[in-house]
Amino acid sequence: MKKAGCDMRGMLSFQILNMLKKKDLCGEELARNIEKYRGRKPVASTIYPALKRLSNNKLIQGKRNGKMKVYSITKKGLLEEKKALDYFKRLYIEIEK
Repeated sequence: MKKAGCDMRGMLSFQILNMLKKKDLCGEELARNIEKYRGRKPVASTIYPALKRLSNNKLIQGKRNGKMKVYSITKKGLLEEKKALDYFKRLYIEIEK
């Protein structure tokens, strides 16, 4: 199947951090929220490696809640999300010129 539009895969980590800034979520909730923006739900083989990478980098942390793991953003993650958001804002302004 041919992909339409711009490939936005590089924004997955930013989207995860941005969503966790607002609310703690499990992987399935993150995937459903991402689907709302992208029009396609990321598969487990995409979302869970991203969560693991963010966790290994101490940007998020996961805590077991029964069978589910709920993720939250760390202080370091908040700083990185802010840096990325500032970067995207500057980039967008340059694109608009």
